[in-house]
Amino acid sequence: MSSLPGTSPAAAVTLSEKLVAAAVSAMDSVPDAVLTSARLHLLDSLGVGILGSVSGPVRTVTGIADAAGHGPCTVLGRPDGSPAPVAALANGALIHSLEFDDTHVASVMHGSSTLTSAALASAEMSGSDGDRMTAAYAIGWEVLIRMGLASPGTLQARGFQTTSAAGPFVAALVSILIRGDTAHGVDALGIAGSQPGGTFAFLAEGATVKAAQPAWAAHSGLWAADLARAGITGPSRVLDGDYGFYSLFADDPGAADRLDALLDDLGQKWHLPDAAYKLIPCCHFIHPFVEAVEQLLADGLRPSDIDAVHCYVPAGAAPVIAEPWAHRQAPPSGHDARWSLPYVLAARLVDGEIGNSLFTEPIGGERAEVASRITYEIWDDSGFPARYPARVDARTTDGRVLTATVRDILGGAGRPVSEDAIRAKAEKNLREAGWTAAASAELVEAVLDGPSLDLTALSALLRGAAGAGQR
Repeated sequence: MSSLPGTSPAAAVTLSEKLVAAAVSAMDSVPDAVLTSARLHLLDSLGVGILGSVSGPVRTVTGIADAAGHGPCTVLGRPDGSPAPVAALANGALIHSLEFDDTHVASVMHGSSTLTSAALASAEMSGSDGDRMTAAYAIGWEVLIRMGLASPGTLQARGFQTTSAAGPFVAALVSILIRGDTAHGVDALGIAGSQPGGTFAFLAEGATVKAAQPAWAAHSGLWAADLARAGITGPSRVLDGDYGFYSLFADDPGAADRLDALLDDLGQKWHLPDAAYKLIPCCHFIHPFVEAVEQLLADGLRPSDIDAVHCYVPAGAAPVIAEPWAHRQAPPSGHDARWSLPYVLAARLVDGEIGNSLFTEPIGGERAEVASRITYEIWDDSGFPARYPARVDARTTDGRVLTATVRDILGGAGRPVSEDAIRAKAEKNLREAGWTAAASAELVEAVLDGPSLDLTALSALLRGAAGAGQR
């Protein structure tokens, strides 16, 4: 690591100090294109979260606001506000609950589930303006992505959801950036280092706690920043060293040096525009397989002619969407089907589409029968997680074998979707949540179309729609 000018090597800058300094400097240099991308991701996550507040599996989480007392921060789906950590916890869970929120592919980070909830609550709590919130949100994304790229796949391989493990650090950072009290930044990161978590134990039972994991990261990060403001100190070597984050959670002590190198271009190289939007509400690892099946159907495959389907699954994705296979072929609940490769593919073949309703309906019937005829094998040299590929073979009843390969996910850097598609997704989600066409269009316009993001107006729209019964 480098030293500050005029200091000796003994006074070398710690990784946390470098991170905070780089993030503060980058706040003043976020390009317009990146700010536009940030506002698109904000809109996307708000639309998903509002739909989650009405029809999601953890929609009752907003009830935690009842006992928390009134506060200035918006809770999606409610007309009244709550304290910042409570609002962040509820909103983050709603945003992540439908598995419809964004992902940066190579870092495997569901950034907006943590960052939208943390940034919105921090900005509303402090009375910040929307443009400062947007810039902090973008910088938070940049740091979160770099934390994943420093050790790709290792957190997940050890059983941690990457976003909820790294999320407390960036949530604390976003709070510091929005409030401008950067003297507390290193302590806030150090305190956040006592908060990482979020395991994949939920997969065995389809437990809905996964939705709350990135939300807990947002909640914990805001508390970490508040504790730093209250005088609690945190270790400046929380990211590196023998007891650093990567050594403990990733078993990768070399990752700290890689993160150090990745911070060198923070404020110059921008990764946020590469983050992928989801166009169907299930685990992102499944999306390219759905597209491969759609290619087979477009090439003339008829569902009634299918004898068997075989999937080649990247080794890093298999524990999430394929293992154990018998469990994935017959998931215990509709919500658990969001991580079931065979059941989602069967639903696409049987129903012709994959909508939110699939994950609220009983498991079984023709979907389960088709899922029982789907098999898989591990694909070792797939290129995952730098990209999310898929290969699917279909054998027909007359002995033909058809193959489709998708090299990477639709919606990410290599295959972006249009701004119009993101607007349409948000409006569709809002309408499904019960918002009127006028209210939906007004929210989209408020987030995207002004020269600046008017946070006061946005908060009023979010609460006004809830209060007016437009859900």
